Amino acid sequence: MNKSKKISQTESRVFINGPSGSGKELIARKIHKNSSRNKNSFIILNGALLDSNKYELELFGEEKDNGSISYGALEKANKGTLLIDQISEIPLDIQSKILRVLTDQKFKRVNGSNDITVDVRLICSTSKDLKKEIQIGNFREDLFHRINVFEINIEPLNQRISDIPLLIKYFSKKISQNYNIKELNIDNNNSYILNHDWKGNVRELRNLIERIAILQPDTNEKISNIIKESLKTDNFNDNISENSLSVPLKEAREKFEKEYLTIQLKKFKGNISKTANFVGMERSALHRKLKGLGIKEFN
Repeated sequence: MNKSKKISQTESRVFINGPSGSGKELIARKIHKNSSRNKNSFIILNGALLDSNKYELELFGEEKDNGSISYGALEKANKGTLLIDQISEIPLDIQSKILRVLTDQKFKRVNGSNDITVDVRLICSTSKDLKKEIQIGNFREDLFHRINVFEINIEPLNQRISDIPLLIKYFSKKISQNYNIKELNIDNNNSYILNHDWKGNVRELRNLIERIAILQPDTNEKISNIIKESLKTDNFNDNISENSLSVPLKEAREKFEKEYLTIQLKKFKGNISKTANFVGMERSALHRKLKGLGIKEFN
């Protein structure tokens, strides 16, 4: 974190390397927030999510036959910061065009004839080893040296446990603001959190905090139970949508409650009394909740 603060004060390009879900975007946002560009746009272009024929359009924009202009990521990030995430997935021909922009400080829109000049700070990230990608011919070495002025390497979350309390606080605040709900006080020293392997890294931790916030448990014991059961569920990280913050609170809560109560029912082999006792509900209230969520009771 200290390194990112120092880098923020410069205008140099930054290359962030780390495993999937480790928080590369968070660091890029922090660099932008602490820089002199923080009043302007922070734009993300994900190289792994684009169609092969849309890289140029997304980067450089397009001048259409009807005279309208579709602006690309470079112009959208003018005076601000552009993060190219998973730059390792961008095709070699597009890599050449990015290199040309970094060299000439200008580009042309698709179907355009005039040079466009923008003032953009570039941050790139990947979960791959770019030096290996260079060796096998998947990445241009000259582009690597252009983007790698400052390099930040991120370890997996299970190797930087000291970051967990800060991340819990950050996600708790952000999620409470997004859903307009009370910010929960989650115990940073919870043994399940500290001892978990965090295969999904920071993304998995965020999903856990989001689940707790949406379910709104009213006691520390209930929070601990949610943490315990969530981290014991192998497919927990896969079951939570990456876009879950885009749905209304009621819909998100119903989704998580349904998943959570289904897991508990299976664990207690359909025993309503044991399930109700564990989740902290009256039997009658649990029956109503299961019916309302469309969960079929079983024996």
